[in-house]
Amino acid sequence: TLEPFFVEGLQNFGENYVQEGLPKVKFFRERDLNATWHLIGALQSNKAREAVAHFDLIHSLDRLSLAKELDKEARKLGKIQRVLIQVNVGHEDSKAGADPEAVPQLLEACSAFSNLQVEGLMSLPPYNDDAEQTRPYHRHLRELRETLMSSKHPLPILSMGMSRDFEIAIEEGATHVRIGTALFGTRSYTAQ
Repeated sequence: TLEPFFVEGLQNFGENYVQEGLPKVKFFRERDLNATWHLIGALQSNKAREAVAHFDLIHSLDRLSLAKELDKEARKLGKIQRVLIQVNVGHEDSKAGADPEAVPQLLEACSAFSNLQVEGLMSLPPYNDDAEQTRPYHRHLRELRETLMSSKHPLPILSMGMSRDFEIAIEEGATHVRIGTALFGTRSYTAQ
């Protein structure tokens, strides 16, 4: 349970899957526990309605079709949905995320959506046992954000780094890190 972490002061929680996050979000909201909920996993368009209804910040916007769906669902709820553009900094076929070269166009296209607010960038670098080897990928994301930042697109958030490499990510400018394993232990995957 996450409640003891909340009591100790942790107020931001991330979930990889919409369906796994929903009971936790509902549990907290039913008890007026004011946590901020982040969806950090890849998002399918058919889950957009639930994601918008329950998550404060979606870290995994990676394509225009998803932006359209999120905007539509946010409009129905009268909500401005905060999002980050997920960037595939390692050009890995196995990972979601927009190609770095496509991010400027996606960011500009998102400007047309009145119910989406792009607040920054997110990435998952290629896995490496040596955390130092993730530095170039974190640096690349920071440099991309610096290139894209403007008065029209302030992009205050840089979400990068996990339990194994968060120190490197912070050194490279991360404003948000995703620490799960270090707090909760190794994730147990069960059949769903």
